[in-house]
Amino acid sequence: MNPQPSLLSSLRALPRPAWIIFFGTFLNKFGTFVVPFLTLYLTHQGCTITEAGIAVGAYGVGSLFASLLGGYLADKLGRRRTIVLSMFLGAATMLLLSQARRLPVIIGLTALTGLASEFYRPASSALLTDLVPPNQRVTAFATLRMAFNAGFAFGPATAGLLAACGYFWLFAGDAATSVLFGLVALLALPRGVHGRPNNAGWGEALQILRRDRQLHQMLAANLAIGLVFCQMVSTFGLYVTRLGFPATVYGILISLNGALVVCFELPLTTITRRFPARRVMALGYLIIATGFALNFFAHTIPALAGGMILFTLGEMVTMPMASAYIANLAPANLRGRYLGVSGLTWSAALIIGPGAGMRLLTFSPAVYFAACGGLGLLTAVVILAPVKSQPWQNVPAAK
Repeated sequence: MNPQPSLLSSLRALPRPAWIIFFGTFLNKFGTFVVPFLTLYLTHQGCTITEAGIAVGAYGVGSLFASLLGGYLADKLGRRRTIVLSMFLGAATMLLLSQARRLPVIIGLTALTGLASEFYRPASSALLTDLVPPNQRVTAFATLRMAFNAGFAFGPATAGLLAACGYFWLFAGDAATSVLFGLVALLALPRGVHGRPNNAGWGEALQILRRDRQLHQMLAANLAIGLVFCQMVSTFGLYVTRLGFPATVYGILISLNGALVVCFELPLTTITRRFPARRVMALGYLIIATGFALNFFAHTIPALAGGMILFTLGEMVTMPMASAYIANLAPANLRGRYLGVSGLTWSAALIIGPGAGMRLLTFSPAVYFAACGGLGLLTAVVILAPVKSQPWQNVPAAK
């Protein structure tokens, strides 16, 4: 049995364009100011909690279609062009949203912003998968998440300060960093990396997607745990402020999540990648749900921080493994669409989760947090269920 390479040697083996993707992701996520504060912004504008939940759900509707569009464009138009187009359109729609005042316009522009800002994701993940061999993908996706969360480690705290000066600055800063990522992609990402020349049409693709039971298993797990994850950027902010804490405390808690991922996730993958993927993911799902559910008993800042630390530990255990697992399942000529469909389930969770979470929290905090804990248990059961592999999979999937 060959020994596992060290973390440093694994990082050195990643190609230069992969590091450009990581840098661009950091730029973009540092400037994700609006989404975590969208609920607070809308209630500040006079919307009710229900109306704010609908608007946040509209962002999820946009990102739902973005996953399908982005996966298709990644395979047909090319990875780099798709990323550039998404970033520039996302910046434009974000600025338009900052000027909306009527609820129907806000909902429509929020959905459009979700579509424009998010369809780069399948292209980015597909390009990373193109560039990195299967045995390096857990490390590559962990590094991508490190860049993603390094942005979040500083972004929400910065957003809290900007919000104190005026919510418009959240939108302006978000748009500016999207443009920066677009420029990085345009100037620095490889021009020749496109989808495969034998890319399947949608008819053939849908048949393959329909028959892949391992993919179905991951999609079900994504949806269930995604309903818990999306609470962090919606209902959890209201819960924290209802405890009597200012919005800056919520921003610091979200930044704590990002900081922990940046510091510890990559080293943790040197341990988790030694074990069967689905068992690792199941353990992580249980820890995520437990950490979030324990917030019911948290009424001080240290207790809220403790819940966030436990939640983040589960996230670090499961998410790099889950990303690499999906990437390894995908046939080379359907890579963008596999990753797009995977993103679709997270978008579906963002559509359903905020409104459902706000209603449950209003009805009973105990029921709300118990439901989140139950979803984590359900996700672990789903991912551990035995399924057969499919003969067209070009890379053996970890079991």
